[in-house]
Amino acid sequence: MISCSNLTLRFGKKVLFEDVTLKFKPGYVYGIVGANGAGKSTFLKILTGEIKPTSGNVSLDSGVRMGWLRQDHYAFDEATVLDTVLMGRRELYDVMKEKDALYAKADMSEKEGERAAELEIRFGEMDGYAAEATAGELLEGLGLPSARHGLLMRQLTGGWKLRVLLAQILFAKPDLLLLDEPTNHLDIASINWLEEYLAEHDGTIILVSHDRHFLNNICTHTVDIDRQKITIYTGNYDFFVSASEAALDAKQNENARREQRAAELKTFIARFSANASKSKQATSRFKMLDKLAADMEQILPSSRQYPRILLKPRRGLGKDLVAVAGLSKSFEGRTVLDKVDLSLAGGDKLAVIGPNGVGKTTFLRCLLEAYAGEDKGDLKGRGLKADAGSVEWGKSVALNYMPQDTKEELTEDRDMVTWLKTWGPNDEIQAIRGYLGRMLFSGDQQEKSVQVLSGGECQRLFLARMMLLGGNTLMLDEPSNHMDLESIESLGKALLEFPGSVLFTSHDQDLIAKVATRILELRPDGSWWDFKGGYAEYQAAEMERRGKRKARA
Repeated sequence: MISCSNLTLRFGKKVLFEDVTLKFKPGYVYGIVGANGAGKSTFLKILTGEIKPTSGNVSLDSGVRMGWLRQDHYAFDEATVLDTVLMGRRELYDVMKEKDALYAKADMSEKEGERAAELEIRFGEMDGYAAEATAGELLEGLGLPSARHGLLMRQLTGGWKLRVLLAQILFAKPDLLLLDEPTNHLDIASINWLEEYLAEHDGTIILVSHDRHFLNNICTHTVDIDRQKITIYTGNYDFFVSASEAALDAKQNENARREQRAAELKTFIARFSANASKSKQATSRFKMLDKLAADMEQILPSSRQYPRILLKPRRGLGKDLVAVAGLSKSFEGRTVLDKVDLSLAGGDKLAVIGPNGVGKTTFLRCLLEAYAGEDKGDLKGRGLKADAGSVEWGKSVALNYMPQDTKEELTEDRDMVTWLKTWGPNDEIQAIRGYLGRMLFSGDQQEKSVQVLSGGECQRLFLARMMLLGGNTLMLDEPSNHMDLESIESLGKALLEFPGSVLFTSHDQDLIAKVATRILELRPDGSWWDFKGGYAEYQAAEMERRGKRKARA
């Protein structure tokens, strides 16, 4: 299908890959993983031809149609949403437009009539009469209702544009599909739909994703980028992790055995090298020792780095966390929250889930507005006044908040140490640097301006602030956005072990399953479901509920 031979890529003195030879076979799904900066997206761009390698080459089998998800938000601004998807099959789209233009003429000449007839035949052969319905189904599967299919692309936000571009590449049905973070901006329902759709795809798929659940559900192979090498392993992400850990353990055990044997040989040589009767045996032991040294495998630690997130409350949390009664909120006549009732106890960890635009962030901000703790200054201006209802926080609650768009919060040109110091003015500089170090900011990196941080770095900086503030209740809005797999895994572990309460929104099903003890599902019509249990129990109950609805229908 597609292969690379002796591939090397350098940027100045920095080597991303060196002497990489791989072959991607037809019909498989390959998930590319690696630390941030390892070159995952760059490798995809090399496969597409957007970036030329320093040396080596990429070969695509003859006749293979390649498609990839471009991140160009503006290329189709003057086209409608539906037309943008149809452009995924350019020949079909051009035939359709030419045919429609001919039929729109008041007077069609004989020659034009013959041309229209030819176009009709070609259109039918390309299954054109089902094209608009197919494109519409793709858009609806990705969360765009039919009422929005006639909008111009420039009327959509970046996240919705990416959904349309994803629908476009799926509509093209290429033999080789390359996707860079396809689940970005997708809600859980859309991610699940995409998983099912890709499972039915006949061609080869190569993708980059930081969604562990998604990788586990669709990947047949894992492509690991680590220490300037790229290696393909059979199996999904969890299998890769367990297999690589087992392989490392086996290497360490084998090396330990060899080291023990080497120590025994050295002892023998030291005792008998001066003994003439034992000299031959000592010489033999020297040779064995040389062979062991040659066989000894160098075990290089992975280049992956895991933040050391330690969320420790500065004071205990009482029995009552928050009581919500009749909470309602509407925007421009549309009900977002409809009389939500919810009572949480200290230690509860609530995941707020639902489709994009359903009001998850609104719900958190309505709760923030009612918070009047001693650290209210941290949250000033972040709340949102509800239209009706009440929110009563427990007296012992010390709330810390992490917004969804952390990058938008970092507007002042200050280095990370100075920025973090403003949240803990009485903390020693060494302690401030310690929090940053735990979040993988070391040495000169800590002097970097907060304005130039990447999305993932912004998230880690805000987690450093949470560690410094030491609240006993954490509110996080899409905390895994922009994070790599290692950071998400560390976050999940930290939230699971956190002795206080957590309220968070997320589309990362692995994170929800790991952390949540309670689920609040918000629905497009403003209704809601307070499920008293974890995510696995919620999913089982949801399947049972759907089954009952189908039986009644």
